[in-house]
Amino acid sequence: MGSSNVDSTRAFVKDVKRVIVKVGTAVVTRADGRLALGRLGALCEQIQELNSQGYEVILVSSGAVGAGRQRLKYRRLINSSFADLQKPQVELDGKACAAVGQNGLMALYDSLFSQLDMTSAQLLVTDNDFRDPDFRRQLNETVKSLLSLKVIPIFNENDAVSTRKAPYEDSSGIFWDNDSLAALLALELKADLLVLLSDVEGLYSGPPSDPKSKLIHTYIKERYEGVITFGDKSRVGRGGMTAKVKAAVYAAHAGIPVVITSGFAADNIIKVLYGESIGTLFHRDANQWAPAGEIGTREMAVAARECSRRLQAMSSEERSKILLDIADALEANDNLILSENAADVAAAQQAGYETSLISRLALKPGKVSSLANSIRVLANMEEPIGRVLKRTELADGFILEKTSSPLGILLIIFESRPEALVQIASLAIRSGNGLLLKGGKEAKRSNSILHKIITSSIPESIGEKLIGLVTSREEIPELLKLDDVIDLVIPRGSNKLVSQIKASTRIPVLGHADGICHVYVDKSANKDMAKQIVLDAKTDYPAACNAMETLLVHKDLMQTAFVNELIVELQIKGVTVYGGPRASSLLNIPEARSFHHEYSSLACTVEIVDDVHAAIDHIHRHGSAHTDSIIADDHDVAELFLNQVDSAAVFHNASTRFSDGFRFGLGAEVGISTSRIHARGPVGVEGLLTTRWIARGNGQIVNGDKGIVYTHKNLTV
Repeated sequence: MGSSNVDSTRAFVKDVKRVIVKVGTAVVTRADGRLALGRLGALCEQIQELNSQGYEVILVSSGAVGAGRQRLKYRRLINSSFADLQKPQVELDGKACAAVGQNGLMALYDSLFSQLDMTSAQLLVTDNDFRDPDFRRQLNETVKSLLSLKVIPIFNENDAVSTRKAPYEDSSGIFWDNDSLAALLALELKADLLVLLSDVEGLYSGPPSDPKSKLIHTYIKERYEGVITFGDKSRVGRGGMTAKVKAAVYAAHAGIPVVITSGFAADNIIKVLYGESIGTLFHRDANQWAPAGEIGTREMAVAARECSRRLQAMSSEERSKILLDIADALEANDNLILSENAADVAAAQQAGYETSLISRLALKPGKVSSLANSIRVLANMEEPIGRVLKRTELADGFILEKTSSPLGILLIIFESRPEALVQIASLAIRSGNGLLLKGGKEAKRSNSILHKIITSSIPESIGEKLIGLVTSREEIPELLKLDDVIDLVIPRGSNKLVSQIKASTRIPVLGHADGICHVYVDKSANKDMAKQIVLDAKTDYPAACNAMETLLVHKDLMQTAFVNELIVELQIKGVTVYGGPRASSLLNIPEARSFHHEYSSLACTVEIVDDVHAAIDHIHRHGSAHTDSIIADDHDVAELFLNQVDSAAVFHNASTRFSDGFRFGLGAEVGISTSRIHARGPVGVEGLLTTRWIARGNGQIVNGDKGIVYTHKNLTV
């Protein structure tokens, strides 16, 4: 037994044997009050399957009053004269409804279970019964006996003779509805799990009808109590979500896990017992688990937005000072950062991670100082927020300005590189954005210490929640659903990571999937310059996304010793060289599996092309629109390449390794974007800004455009 979708917080279900299932009136009856045969049939089928698998299932069923009311309304109708029907109709007696409905409800259960070759038993209880220890002892013995015979005990409150006052507002008794009865029975009969079936998927952060409400997967009392507003009471029963949550908190506190889930799905009880993350879980240990579910992440995003608004309200000098304080704090904690990073590197080596990942993970001596210096460059930049980009006079005395503005809340998901956290955090502060960061687990200690140092430097007047650090991988899917509070996702990592994120969110994604960068050596190239550039582009930092992956060489250069010499020099530097179809046969090197391949290591592909046009075609067909370079002394050929290669960055006589935010003078980068909307290439502060329109008038109105004379005059900025 099992499921591929098992959630770690649901691991306890493997030890469950005795389960109580409570089914509410809204599930048992249809909107018109009649019993819902399809749903009850599916419920009985699930119980039969669980019974055959060795589970002990006890059912607590509402629905008698609703079903009885439907029947008695009909009886009254056919027994009334026309004159009787003209009089005001008196509300039917609830106890009479219960007595009639209980009979019909149990007849239906008996019939459905009989069809499944099973037997059910009715147990009616009242609040007062539980005050008697002899009753409770007898109850346990009866249930034990029924379960040993594989009979399904079906409990309901004996509403027909219950002395508790209607309309059941009195919650002073031992139980006061079928939800609290189910919780009481779970304790009394020592159940391992209580499942409360509802007419919604579980507990939501707001009214389930509100599209912004999110399902809470794990209820943590300290986090949600007093925060969540429940909807109305049940349509027909007297419970509703408030009653379910009260009962669930009570049972969970006593050590019995509870799941509230929908009774409308045909297999939800089975899914719960297979450990799938459906519905809302209540568990005594929930507050000790890593923050689970989207409310934690939602709260983090909402808090970051509030802090970012306070940050934007600060003066440019105050924002710069925060960055300078962060730079100083990083340098002051250099040894601590490097020791935590060394622990991550050692753990990654022990876990057998690839060399390329470990090289990205390691912070070399001097790295913290260079990060601090790049933050100081950012701090001293021209103020990016509120810059007037365009000024137009719409009409006399009516001026419109287009201004630069922060994007809002950024979610950055990055792998291995801890310095990315520093760069991104400083860029977010400079551009007035709130930030959520999720680093790879291999850099957990490095990211944690860097986050702590940076947030400690943020003034209390803004709040350290400006930058949230997401620690659990399970939270990523929930974050990606928050398209109403997160404005942009920037994944920094492997092609696989970026592709997965693009496929699983409605939030705009800025990033590049591959870094398949080319260097084309034209026949007019200076040979010594070409060798230096090619060696640098491949070997300076092979794991980087701007390292050369494919070398294209003009066919005329095959007449010289140049190509062989270049390949030998690459091999001396430890580079494994593969060839395309032409190069592998001409140069006697192994053939590459694909041109669209990012090695991210000391390896590359070489191919021979006829001319610059063939090189451009090759790049468009096999490249990733990241960074491509031409080495040529022929100015016309170089210009052709620069103008026609449609990549985010295109260079002439320079290494592809220059495609970097710091090297471009952007101060730092959040990543490199190959998308064609918004920012392209290395993304610095400007890529984290959008625009707003600000108009200043003196009483202008549209009035069908009759009362205004448009001038639409461009003004100097």
